[in-house]
Amino acid sequence: MSNTHSPMESFSQYRGDDWTPERVAFHQNLEMFAERVGLIVGLQSNGKVSQDNAYLEIRQLWKELKGSKGHLIDNKLGKNKGEQTD
Repeated sequence: MSNTHSPMESFSQYRGDDWTPERVAFHQNLEMFAERVGLIVGLQSNGKVSQDNAYLEIRQLWKELKGSKGHLIDNKLGKNKGEQTD
């Protein structure tokens, strides 16, 4: 059994009423964020990563997730509302 996921499938089903391909992609990014944070916390708890390094890695993951939301969700909402996103 493989632990890898295809980039075209989410880890769990997205059940939101506002389903769009962008929301499914963000949902997958959110799940990957949670999985990686859990891994980093586990490594830190077992002394394999310092607290400072764990914090920095999680902060970087957060920035990536936030950028993903902006790119996939916020920009699309702005375009749908006729707002300029530049």
